[in-house]
Amino acid sequence: MGRARTDKSNGSTSLLRTYYWLTKPGIIYGNAINTAAGFFLASAVQRQVDVWLLAAVLAGSSLVIACGCVINNVIDRGIDQKMARTSKRALAQGTIPERTAVIYGSALGVMGFTVLALCTNLLTVAIGAVGLFFYLVLYSIGKRRSVYGTLIGSVSGAVPPLAGYCAVTNRIDAGAVILFSILVCWQVPHFYAIALYRLKDYTAAGLPVWPAKKGLRSTQIQMLLFVVAFTVAAALLTVYGYTGTIYLVVMAVLGIAWLWRALQGFRPGVDTARWARGMFFFSLVITLATAVMLSVGSLLP
Repeated sequence: MGRARTDKSNGSTSLLRTYYWLTKPGIIYGNAINTAAGFFLASAVQRQVDVWLLAAVLAGSSLVIACGCVINNVIDRGIDQKMARTSKRALAQGTIPERTAVIYGSALGVMGFTVLALCTNLLTVAIGAVGLFFYLVLYSIGKRRSVYGTLIGSVSGAVPPLAGYCAVTNRIDAGAVILFSILVCWQVPHFYAIALYRLKDYTAAGLPVWPAKKGLRSTQIQMLLFVVAFTVAAALLTVYGYTGTIYLVVMAVLGIAWLWRALQGFRPGVDTARWARGMFFFSLVITLATAVMLSVGSLLP
């Protein structure tokens, strides 16, 4: 009897773990940091922080993102089966029925939008809905048919900080547009770096990512241009008076460091996979540092 109870308990724990990983928690945590950054940028400008509003926008946005991730698992199950890094996902292996996953994801979405509707404002709800639509519909179609899939997906990836910002301001202003642009420009080099060092996976899945269709040099040029655009967009927050000089200096240093790394990819004989992996990991440093600077940039000289 004791062993039977243990087996049942282990089975329940394993199932809960499976449902947890269906939500792609790494994506949720990363977006929660960016949501908070957008929230704190707007709050610092207004010189007040509503802790309950922060909790609401983080909870609501995270549930909506979890919804998108779960349903994305259903949509991409065929692709995931062909890629080494995703072949063990529950939907790819058939561990969880597709219908169950759709119900689970939809329930998360309903809860998320309910929290946003009750505790934030209609603009934030609309922004969340647009982000979910881009991720589940336009990105799902785009990445299968066009080399511009990454650019389409960057829109949904830039929505969380915009939602955090607009939860406070309840308007789309220059700060919101610049914040959105910063995140769009960050994502392209980030995801192209992943595509380069995991190119075999994307080729096996038949996805027309830019590196597979346009080649290495074209990809490197695109990454370089978006790193420059990221640096310029980040500086615009200071130009428009949303942040101080210290923020500008720090972001300029980060941008130049990222640009230097991007330029290293053009050296003769460079190990492309190693360089791309380095660009990917440095992009994580960039996004974390950017989130911190967005949060405190208005409070610094």
